[in-house]
Formats: sequence, C-alpha cells, structure tokens
Amino acid sequence: MVSRLKPCVSIAFDEKQLEEVVSKAKDWALMHGACMRSKTQFNSDALQFAPFVLIPSTFPRKQFEKAIYLQPIVNELIHAVANNHEFLKRSLAVTITVDPFTAELYNIYETVRSENSSQPIALGLLRSDVMLSDVIPGAQSSIPLSQKYQQRQVEVNTIAAGFGWLGPASGHLHRIVMEELSHGDKVTQMPENRALENLAGGMLKAWELYNRANAAILFVIEEVTYNICDQRFHEFEIRRQNPNVRVIRRNLTELGRGAAQLGPNKELIVDGSEIAVVYFRCGYSPDQYPSTDRCEWNARLLIERSKAIKCPNIAYHLAGTKKIQQTLAQPGVVEEILKDEDKARALRECFTGLYSLDLNDEGDRASEMAIQDPERFVLKPQREGGGNNVYGLEVKTTIERLRDSHERAAYILMDVIKPPLLRNWMIRPGSEPVLEDTISELGIFGVILGNSKEIFYNSVGGHMLRTKLHTANEGGVAAGLGALDSPFLVD
Repeated sequence: MVSRLKPCVSIAFDEKQLEEVVSKAKDWALMHGACMRSKTQFNSDALQFAPFVLIPSTFPRKQFEKAIYLQPIVNELIHAVANNHEFLKRSLAVTITVDPFTAELYNIYETVRSENSSQPIALGLLRSDVMLSDVIPGAQSSIPLSQKYQQRQVEVNTIAAGFGWLGPASGHLHRIVMEELSHGDKVTQMPENRALENLAGGMLKAWELYNRANAAILFVIEEVTYNICDQRFHEFEIRRQNPNVRVIRRNLTELGRGAAQLGPNKELIVDGSEIAVVYFRCGYSPDQYPSTDRCEWNARLLIERSKAIKCPNIAYHLAGTKKIQQTLAQPGVVEEILKDEDKARALRECFTGLYSLDLNDEGDRASEMAIQDPERFVLKPQREGGGNNVYGLEVKTTIERLRDSHERAAYILMDVIKPPLLRNWMIRPGSEPVLEDTISELGIFGVILGNSKEIFYNSVGGHMLRTKLHTANEGGVAAGLGALDSPFLVD
C-alpha cells in the first residue's frame, strides 16, 4: 500500500486561478533570483526560473526538528572522520585500488599529510540529506505523522553543498503563493530559513581566523556555471556582511594554467591577490579535471598545500565519499569515532541499510541479495552531483557484470528509501503546470570550523527541500531532475 501525505491546502484550482497564481509565482522567481541558466539553450546573459512545485510540501514537524537537532552531531562526526587518518586509510584501502578518481584525491591527501604542509584549520559547509520512510506501512490516517514516519539519511555532502540561496528563495516564493491563495495565516508553519546568511557567515568566520585584512575569498567554479544564482548570492551576501571582503571566481583550469601560485610562506596567490578561504563549488567529479597535462589536479594539489583555509579540505572531501558512509553504518563504528553513545545512537536511528561490495564474503552476500531483489536497492559509485546512481533492474545487470571484477568494490549498495507520495503542481520552464505525485528530500545545512585538536564553531546552517516526480530516480534540480520546494510543518 502506497503511503500518502495530504497537501497543506486544497490544490483543486480552476483554470483561471491556476493560471494567475502560476504566472505570479514565475515572475516572482525571475525577479528575485530563484533561477538558473538553461542547459539546453545556454546564454550567459539570460536566466530562466528554476523548476518549483506550486505549494509547499507537508512535512512532519517532529522529523524536521529532529533533523535540525542532529545536524551539529553530523558536523562533529564528519570533522572527526576527516581528522582520523587511520580510519580514512583503512576505510578507503580497497576503494582507491578500483576507483581512479578517489585514488587521485587520496594521493593528494597523503602527499600534503607527509609534507605536513597544509593549513590545519578546515571549514565545512555540509548538507545532510534525509527522506521520510514509512515506519508503519498502511497505518491509519488517525496516527500522528510523528509516529508514522521516520527520517532516513540519504547522504552527507561535504563539497559543493548547494542551495544555500535557492533553499531560502523557495520559502519566500511559497509565502507569496500561500498569500495569493488566501492562506497567509498558514505561513507560520513554514520554518525560517537563514541558510544563505549562515553559510556566508561561516566563510567570513574562516576569513577572520586567517587574519589578513586584504586577503580575498576564492570560489573555485565550473568552466560553465548553470546554477549561477546560488553562487552569486553567496558572494553578494559575503559583501553585505563585510563590504571589505572580496570574492574572486576562477575555475580549476585557470588556476592550473598559472593563475594560482604559492608565496614564500605558502600563501595562496591568485592573480596577485592573497587568498584566505577557498570555497569549492566544483572539483567533485572526474569531468571537472579534463586536461591531459593534469593542470586541474596540479591546481588542486597546490591549493591543498597552501595556508589558505579550504572548504572543504581534501580530508573533508574524502570523508563525504560513499564508502565512508557505508563504513560508518557498520555496528560500533560511529560509537568508535564520536566516543559518545548518546550521539551515536541518535545518528544511527536515521541510518538505512548500507552494504559493502568488496570482493570478499560480505560483498558476495550483498551482491547476491541485490541480484535476487534489485528493486529493493540502489547502487552508488563514489560520485557527487546527481545522475550517477543505478536503480531497479539495472542494479541486477550491473552487479552481474561486475560480479568477479575488482570494479565492483568501487560501489556500495544501499536500501531504497520509499518516502510518502504527495500530490502537487510541478512548474517547469517552457511547460504547462502538471499535477503529479511527488516525493521530497530534505537537506539540512551545517557549518563547522576547526582543526584536529579543537572545534571553534559548530552550528546548523539552514535547510532546503527538493521534490521530484515519484517516478524519477534522481532529484537534483541543477541536473534538471527535481524542483524547488519548502517544508510546511504539521503535527
């Protein structure tokens, strides 16, 4: 039996009312930067509104509050993993032999560690993504939502965790929509979202620790940036909070072709400017290192060797790999890392089933499990950015193809999370509104700043909600598969 949530307000609009509210919502999005550049008709001088759902999505208040409560613990866990050399080495030992991209990252990690040359302070702008799961399938509607659903962690993003602007923008848009529909009294059930302010504030805290008044913040960007509003609003918010801080934007190729150098004391110098903080918005995918002369990899190593504070540094990047997530899900591991039973127990309640596919008995058992019941699992490579996972019957064919290959160990296996459906209007550029069954994924931002000995700052950074058609496997808005959304909290 399929579980369903009820829309927060009636979505049975007549044609005229629907046309009017959608037109106004689209215009608000275009006029306030809830936008992206088109991937199909790219023009650096033009924007289109980001896909969005018309009505904010119903979400259990207690589960939202629990995700907020857990985020500083998630931050602490990732920080502890990133500063635990033996754990990273042990956990990734097999992965780096079968996944060349993770191996490149790990080589940089070991190089700077052996040189003892990197900045000890790291900034984490993280995002922990969770989905609701039916605890009591088919339960009566009279059961409170707080008892019917539990959150399950999908992943923790440690690099380029986007939507620090588009998350809050979605809330602003949905408040306008609710008021237009004469439901302005209900906007109090939409939680405040200060993600942009908090994430930019985290970069400024790191900038202050660097303690050089003329130093800039470097955004490492893609060669072509589609999600431009999300990045530029971060930059503008940094300027709003501190008008004296400059932001410089360069891609890895530019940095590797001579724009970046190290100063005499390992200062990172980019086109003559000293850099205090490096914020990576790319560098998480093999296609972002395209040059045959490895100039992008050289740039990544040079940045890591520098005294600039990285967000993330290479250890944080590795701490966000799928293999680390799967290892942390094993009994006793979170307890070992955090050394706090209560915190570990709270986190573990949100974990879903995660299984190693290493070439050993454990991996063989997981492989057979997936072959027998492929619809129950998702196959995940060590990649970020959406569009990389394997679902459904393709899980079976992929694992059968890799059954005796070392390449199998480059993946992990995860239980499919089956969130409740919610009926909503999907609004996309160039298309008519479509009433569809949707599912949602909540992302909670975290900000953490510290070194191996001390955490200087640890806080929740805000939230975002992405929604997709229930038939879609991937949900990335930037990848064109999901839509902006906002949580509407109910008891």
